[in-house]
Amino acid sequence: MHVKRFDDAQPYEAPNHRGVVGLRLQGFEDGGPENQWIGLSQFLPGGGAGPDSTPFEKVYVVLEGEMTVLVNDAETVLKKYDSCTIAPNEVRSIENRSNHVCTMLVVIPYPPEAN
Repeated sequence: MHVKRFDDAQPYEAPNHRGVVGLRLQGFEDGGPENQWIGLSQFLPGGGAGPDSTPFEKVYVVLEGEMTVLVNDAETVLKKYDSCTIAPNEVRSIENRSNHVCTMLVVIPYPPEAN
């Protein structure tokens, strides 16, 4: 078992993101997960990401607040404990349109060059 305390989580910068602080909870470390990494993103009101895509899928789980996810001209609002999977190469934007911080768990496989 590999335990990492929240107090030891390190911030990371995500490309094409704004108004967010990301913390790496698991991954990119000795003894950590081998297939994916886990981030905790805290989006301020007006914060978001995209539009962009990645060559691998990702999963979003909203823990607090709400996040609007835009894919193919469709808007979906994720609220507390809602989740979604973004498919590989699917172009998405996310926007925190509320006046509350949105805390979101992000699960992403390692990029091929990291293996």
